[in-house]
Amino acid sequence: MRRMTVRAEQWPLKEPFIISRLTQEHGEVVVVEIEQGGVVGCGECERADAFEPGRTPIVEEIETARPQVEAGIGRNELQGIMPSGPARNAIDCALWDLEAKLTGTPAHRLAGLESPPAPATTVFTISLDSPEKMAADARANRHRPVLKLKLGRDGDPERVAAVREAAPDARISVDANTGWSEAQLTDYLPKLAALGVELVEQPFRPGEDAMLTNFETPIPLAADESCLDRESLAELAGKYEFVNIKLDKTGGLTEALALAHQAKSMGFGIMVGCNIGTSLAMAPAMIIAQLASFVDLDGPLLLARDRMPGLSYDGSLIAPPGPALWG
Repeated sequence: MRRMTVRAEQWPLKEPFIISRLTQEHGEVVVVEIEQGGVVGCGECERADAFEPGRTPIVEEIETARPQVEAGIGRNELQGIMPSGPARNAIDCALWDLEAKLTGTPAHRLAGLESPPAPATTVFTISLDSPEKMAADARANRHRPVLKLKLGRDGDPERVAAVREAAPDARISVDANTGWSEAQLTDYLPKLAALGVELVEQPFRPGEDAMLTNFETPIPLAADESCLDRESLAELAGKYEFVNIKLDKTGGLTEALALAHQAKSMGFGIMVGCNIGTSLAMAPAMIIAQLASFVDLDGPLLLARDRMPGLSYDGSLIAPPGPALWG
Protein backbone atom coordinates (compact mmCIF):
# COMPACT_ATOMS: atom_id res chain seq x y z
CA MET A 1 0.00 0.00 0.00
CA ARG A 2 1.02 3.55 -0.68
CA ARG A 3 0.34 6.71 1.25
CA MET A 4 0.69 10.21 -0.18
CA THR A 5 1.15 13.32 1.93
CA VAL A 6 0.94 16.87 0.58
CA ARG A 7 1.96 20.09 2.28
CA ALA A 8 2.46 23.72 1.32
CA GLU A 9 5.61 25.46 2.52
CA GLN A 10 6.85 29.05 2.52
CA TRP A 11 10.57 29.83 2.28
CA PRO A 12 11.76 33.41 2.95
CA LEU A 13 13.88 35.11 0.31
CA LYS A 14 17.06 37.04 1.01
CA GLU A 15 15.37 40.03 -0.63
CA PRO A 16 12.28 40.58 -2.81
CA PHE A 17 12.48 38.93 -6.22
CA ILE A 18 11.15 41.21 -8.95
CA ILE A 19 10.26 40.41 -12.55
CA SER A 20 8.24 42.40 -15.08
CA ARG A 21 4.86 41.23 -13.83
CA LEU A 22 5.21 40.42 -10.11
CA THR A 23 7.22 40.73 -6.92
CA GLN A 24 7.85 37.75 -4.64
CA GLU A 25 8.60 38.04 -0.95
CA HIS A 26 8.79 34.28 -0.35
CA GLY A 27 9.31 31.05 -2.18
CA GLU A 28 5.92 29.31 -2.24
CA VAL A 29 6.18 25.55 -2.75
CA VAL A 30 4.23 22.34 -2.36
CA VAL A 31 5.93 19.10 -1.31
CA VAL A 32 4.59 15.64 -2.15
CA GLU A 33 5.81 12.57 -0.30
CA ILE A 34 4.82 9.07 -1.42
CA GLU A 35 5.52 6.27 1.06
CA GLN A 36 5.61 2.62 0.01
CA GLY A 37 7.07 -0.23 2.01
CA GLY A 38 8.79 2.11 4.43
CA VAL A 39 10.46 4.05 1.58
CA VAL A 40 9.55 7.67 0.86
CA GLY A 41 9.86 9.45 -2.51
CA CYS A 42 9.75 13.25 -2.54
CA GLY A 43 8.95 15.94 -5.07
CA GLU A 44 8.50 19.71 -4.96
CA CYS A 45 6.70 22.20 -7.18
CA GLU A 46 5.87 25.89 -7.08
CA ARG A 47 2.55 26.83 -5.49
CA ALA A 48 1.57 28.74 -8.61
CA ASP A 49 -1.82 29.76 -7.24
CA ALA A 50 0.03 32.08 -4.83
CA PHE A 51 0.88 34.28 -7.85
CA GLU A 52 -2.06 33.62 -10.20
CA PRO A 53 -5.35 34.86 -8.71
CA GLY A 54 -8.28 32.63 -9.61
CA ARG A 55 -6.16 29.55 -10.29
CA THR A 56 -7.20 26.29 -8.68
CA PRO A 57 -4.96 25.72 -5.64
CA ILE A 58 -2.07 23.40 -6.48
CA VAL A 59 -2.77 21.31 -3.39
CA GLU A 60 -6.30 20.70 -4.68
CA GLU A 61 -4.97 19.71 -8.10
CA ILE A 62 -2.62 17.21 -6.50
CA GLU A 63 -5.42 15.77 -4.38
CA THR A 64 -7.40 14.85 -7.50
CA ALA A 65 -4.77 12.21 -8.27
CA ARG A 66 -4.60 10.76 -4.75
CA PRO A 67 -6.72 7.64 -5.48
CA GLN A 68 -4.61 6.62 -8.47
CA VAL A 69 -1.29 7.46 -6.80
CA GLU A 70 -2.14 5.49 -3.67
CA ALA A 71 -3.41 2.63 -5.83
CA GLY A 72 0.06 2.32 -7.34
CA ILE A 73 0.02 4.30 -10.59
CA GLY A 74 3.40 4.72 -12.32
CA ARG A 75 4.88 7.92 -13.67
CA ASN A 76 4.10 7.03 -17.29
CA GLU A 77 0.43 6.46 -16.46
CA LEU A 78 0.43 9.72 -14.50
CA GLN A 79 0.93 11.64 -17.74
CA GLY A 80 -2.49 10.50 -18.92
CA ILE A 81 -4.50 11.51 -15.87
CA MET A 82 -3.09 14.99 -15.16
CA PRO A 83 -2.21 17.91 -17.43
CA SER A 84 1.23 19.49 -17.60
CA GLY A 85 1.94 21.86 -14.75
CA PRO A 86 3.28 22.17 -11.21
CA ALA A 87 0.85 19.72 -9.57
CA ARG A 88 1.89 16.84 -11.83
CA ASN A 89 5.53 17.84 -11.41
CA ALA A 90 5.52 17.28 -7.66
CA ILE A 91 3.93 13.84 -8.01
CA ASP A 92 6.06 12.82 -10.99
CA CYS A 93 9.33 13.70 -9.25
CA ALA A 94 8.21 11.93 -6.09
CA LEU A 95 7.55 8.80 -8.17
CA TRP A 96 11.02 9.02 -9.73
CA ASP A 97 12.57 9.30 -6.29
CA LEU A 98 10.45 6.45 -4.96
CA GLU A 99 11.35 4.16 -7.87
CA ALA A 100 15.05 4.93 -7.49
CA LYS A 101 14.95 4.06 -3.81
CA LEU A 102 12.80 0.94 -4.17
CA THR A 103 14.87 -0.52 -6.99
CA GLY A 104 18.30 0.71 -5.93
CA THR A 105 18.70 2.25 -9.40
CA PRO A 106 19.80 5.91 -9.40
CA ALA A 107 17.44 8.30 -11.13
CA HIS A 108 20.01 9.18 -13.78
CA ARG A 109 20.12 5.51 -14.81
CA LEU A 110 16.31 5.39 -14.91
CA ALA A 111 16.51 8.44 -17.17
CA GLY A 112 18.84 6.68 -19.59
CA LEU A 113 22.06 8.47 -18.67
CA GLU A 114 25.03 6.13 -18.58
CA SER A 115 27.13 8.35 -16.33
CA PRO A 116 26.15 10.12 -13.10
CA PRO A 117 25.26 13.79 -13.55
CA ALA A 118 28.26 16.09 -13.78
CA PRO A 119 28.42 19.37 -11.83
CA ALA A 120 26.74 22.25 -13.64
CA THR A 121 27.37 25.99 -13.60
CA THR A 122 24.18 27.94 -13.00
CA VAL A 123 23.39 31.51 -13.86
CA PHE A 124 22.76 33.85 -10.93
CA THR A 125 19.61 35.90 -11.36
CA ILE A 126 19.46 39.62 -10.66
CA SER A 127 15.99 41.02 -10.09
CA LEU A 128 14.49 43.81 -12.15
CA ASP A 129 15.19 47.17 -10.52
CA SER A 130 16.85 50.49 -11.23
CA PRO A 131 20.15 50.45 -13.13
CA GLU A 132 21.91 51.50 -9.94
CA LYS A 133 20.43 48.70 -7.83
CA MET A 134 21.04 46.06 -10.49
CA ALA A 135 24.63 47.28 -10.86
CA ALA A 136 25.14 47.01 -7.11
CA ASP A 137 23.76 43.47 -7.11
CA ALA A 138 26.00 42.57 -10.07
CA ARG A 139 29.02 44.05 -8.32
CA ALA A 140 28.32 41.92 -5.26
CA ASN A 141 28.18 38.85 -7.53
CA ARG A 142 30.87 39.73 -10.01
CA HIS A 143 32.74 36.56 -9.05
CA ARG A 144 29.96 34.49 -10.66
CA PRO A 145 30.64 33.45 -14.26
CA VAL A 146 27.10 33.96 -15.60
CA LEU A 147 24.52 36.58 -14.60
CA LYS A 148 20.91 36.55 -15.72
CA LEU A 149 19.11 39.89 -15.65
CA LYS A 150 15.38 40.22 -15.22
CA LEU A 151 14.14 42.92 -17.60
CA GLY A 152 10.85 43.87 -19.26
CA ARG A 153 10.39 47.61 -18.79
CA ASP A 154 11.49 50.87 -20.40
CA GLY A 155 15.18 51.60 -20.06
CA ASP A 156 16.38 48.00 -20.17
CA PRO A 157 19.55 48.73 -22.20
CA GLU A 158 20.61 51.16 -19.48
CA ARG A 159 20.14 48.42 -16.89
CA VAL A 160 22.31 46.03 -18.88
CA ALA A 161 24.98 48.70 -19.45
CA ALA A 162 25.14 49.37 -15.70
CA VAL A 163 25.54 45.67 -14.97
CA ARG A 164 28.17 45.26 -17.65
CA GLU A 165 30.21 48.06 -16.10
CA ALA A 166 29.84 46.55 -12.63
CA ALA A 167 30.70 43.00 -13.73
CA PRO A 168 32.82 43.33 -16.87
CA ASP A 169 33.93 39.70 -16.97
CA ALA A 170 30.56 38.02 -16.46
CA ARG A 171 28.63 36.34 -19.22
CA ILE A 172 25.15 37.85 -19.39
CA SER A 173 21.73 36.57 -20.43
CA VAL A 174 18.48 38.50 -20.04
CA ASP A 175 14.84 37.59 -19.50
CA ALA A 176 12.07 40.02 -20.50
CA ASN A 177 9.35 37.80 -18.98
CA THR A 178 6.90 38.79 -21.78
CA GLY A 179 7.36 42.50 -20.98
CA TRP A 180 8.57 43.96 -24.31
CA SER A 181 6.76 45.37 -27.30
CA GLU A 182 7.83 44.64 -30.85
CA ALA A 183 9.32 48.14 -31.06
CA GLN A 184 11.33 47.57 -27.89
CA LEU A 185 12.67 44.25 -29.12
CA THR A 186 13.81 45.80 -32.41
CA ASP A 187 15.38 48.76 -30.60
CA TYR A 188 16.99 46.82 -27.75
CA LEU A 189 18.55 43.83 -29.50
CA PRO A 190 21.47 45.66 -31.23
CA LYS A 191 22.23 47.54 -28.02
CA LEU A 192 22.20 44.37 -25.95
CA ALA A 193 24.36 42.59 -28.52
CA ALA A 194 26.93 45.38 -28.25
CA LEU A 195 26.98 44.81 -24.48
CA GLY A 196 27.74 41.13 -24.95
CA VAL A 197 24.36 39.64 -24.04
CA GLU A 198 24.34 35.98 -25.08
CA LEU A 199 20.66 35.01 -24.81
CA VAL A 200 17.28 36.78 -24.63
CA GLU A 201 14.34 34.96 -23.06
CA GLN A 202 10.66 35.44 -23.84
CA PRO A 203 10.26 38.99 -25.14
CA PHE A 204 6.50 38.67 -25.79
CA ARG A 205 3.47 37.02 -24.27
CA PRO A 206 2.75 33.49 -25.52
CA GLY A 207 0.85 33.52 -28.80
CA GLU A 208 1.90 37.10 -29.61
CA ASP A 209 5.22 36.31 -31.26
CA ALA A 210 4.29 36.07 -34.94
CA MET A 211 6.88 38.72 -35.83
CA LEU A 212 9.65 36.35 -34.75
CA THR A 213 9.04 33.99 -37.68
CA ASN A 214 12.29 34.11 -39.66
CA PHE A 215 13.26 37.22 -37.69
CA GLU A 216 16.96 38.03 -37.99
CA THR A 217 18.28 38.54 -34.49
CA PRO A 218 21.85 39.30 -33.38
CA ILE A 219 21.21 37.36 -30.14
CA PRO A 220 19.61 33.92 -29.84
CA LEU A 221 16.06 33.97 -28.48
CA ALA A 222 14.72 31.45 -25.98
CA ALA A 223 11.09 30.48 -25.43
CA ASP A 224 10.18 30.24 -21.75
CA GLU A 225 6.52 30.95 -21.03
CA SER A 226 5.78 29.87 -24.63
CA CYS A 227 7.33 26.43 -24.11
CA LEU A 228 5.30 24.17 -21.87
CA ASP A 229 5.76 20.65 -23.21
CA ARG A 230 6.27 18.81 -26.50
CA GLU A 231 3.00 20.11 -27.91
CA SER A 232 4.49 23.62 -27.82
CA LEU A 233 7.38 22.89 -30.15
CA ALA A 234 5.62 23.13 -33.51
CA GLU A 235 4.61 26.75 -32.80
CA LEU A 236 8.14 27.68 -31.71
CA ALA A 237 10.01 26.41 -34.76
CA GLY A 238 11.41 29.25 -36.83
CA LYS A 239 10.92 31.76 -34.01
CA TYR A 240 13.28 30.71 -31.23
CA GLU A 241 16.72 29.16 -31.12
CA PHE A 242 16.42 27.80 -27.56
CA VAL A 243 13.70 26.41 -25.33
CA ASN A 244 13.75 26.86 -21.56
CA ILE A 245 12.64 23.61 -19.94
CA LYS A 246 11.16 23.94 -16.46
CA LEU A 247 9.76 20.94 -14.66
CA ASP A 248 6.91 23.04 -13.26
CA LYS A 249 5.81 23.71 -16.85
CA THR A 250 6.34 20.24 -18.27
CA GLY A 251 4.65 18.55 -15.35
CA GLY A 252 7.73 16.71 -14.17
CA LEU A 253 10.95 15.03 -15.22
CA THR A 254 9.18 12.43 -17.38
CA GLU A 255 7.86 14.99 -19.87
CA ALA A 256 10.92 17.23 -19.46
CA LEU A 257 13.18 14.45 -20.74
CA ALA A 258 10.90 13.74 -23.68
CA LEU A 259 10.70 17.47 -24.46
CA ALA A 260 14.49 17.86 -24.31
CA HIS A 261 15.12 14.98 -26.70
CA GLN A 262 12.45 16.09 -29.17
CA ALA A 263 13.59 19.71 -29.03
CA LYS A 264 17.19 18.70 -29.72
CA SER A 265 16.05 16.56 -32.65
CA MET A 266 14.32 19.65 -34.08
CA GLY A 267 17.45 21.77 -33.77
CA PHE A 268 16.61 23.74 -30.65
CA GLY A 269 19.24 24.48 -28.04
CA ILE A 270 18.33 23.51 -24.49
CA MET A 271 18.12 25.69 -21.42
CA VAL A 272 16.97 24.29 -18.09
CA GLY A 273 15.28 26.72 -15.75
CA CYS A 274 13.49 26.87 -12.44
CA ASN A 275 11.05 28.78 -10.33
CA ILE A 276 12.03 29.87 -6.86
CA GLY A 277 12.23 26.78 -4.71
CA THR A 278 14.46 24.65 -2.56
CA SER A 279 17.07 22.11 -3.56
CA LEU A 280 14.37 19.45 -3.73
CA ALA A 281 12.91 21.22 -6.77
CA MET A 282 16.32 21.69 -8.42
CA ALA A 283 17.62 18.12 -7.94
CA PRO A 284 15.57 16.40 -10.69
CA ALA A 285 16.37 19.25 -13.08
CA MET A 286 20.06 18.42 -12.73
CA ILE A 287 19.34 15.49 -15.06
CA ILE A 288 18.07 17.91 -17.73
CA ALA A 289 21.12 20.10 -17.05
CA GLN A 290 23.26 17.34 -18.57
CA LEU A 291 21.59 18.10 -21.92
CA ALA A 292 21.57 21.89 -21.62
CA SER A 293 23.77 24.72 -22.88
CA PHE A 294 22.33 27.20 -20.35
CA VAL A 295 21.57 26.20 -16.76
CA ASP A 296 19.37 28.34 -14.50
CA LEU A 297 18.98 26.42 -11.24
CA ASP A 298 19.82 29.15 -8.76
CA GLY A 299 16.54 29.10 -6.81
CA PRO A 300 18.13 28.04 -3.51
CA LEU A 301 20.74 30.82 -3.81
CA LEU A 302 17.92 33.37 -3.58
CA LEU A 303 16.49 31.90 -0.38
CA ALA A 304 17.40 33.04 3.10
CA ARG A 305 17.95 29.33 3.87
CA ASP A 306 17.63 26.09 1.93
CA ARG A 307 16.20 22.69 2.73
CA MET A 308 18.59 20.30 4.48
CA PRO A 309 20.07 18.19 3.12
CA GLY A 310 20.30 20.31 0.00
CA LEU A 311 22.37 20.69 -3.11
CA SER A 312 25.97 21.80 -2.68
CA TYR A 313 26.68 25.15 -4.37
CA ASP A 314 30.33 26.17 -4.69
CA GLY A 315 29.76 29.70 -5.90
CA SER A 316 27.69 28.98 -9.02
CA LEU A 317 28.85 25.38 -9.48
CA ILE A 318 26.20 22.85 -8.46
CA ALA A 319 27.21 19.37 -7.38
CA PRO A 320 24.79 16.55 -8.32
CA PRO A 321 22.25 15.65 -5.64
CA GLY A 322 23.07 12.96 -3.12
CA PRO A 323 20.59 10.14 -2.43
CA ALA A 324 19.59 11.72 0.90
CA LEU A 325 18.05 14.61 -1.07
CA TRP A 326 16.57 12.99 -4.19
CA GLY A 327 17.07 10.25 -6.78
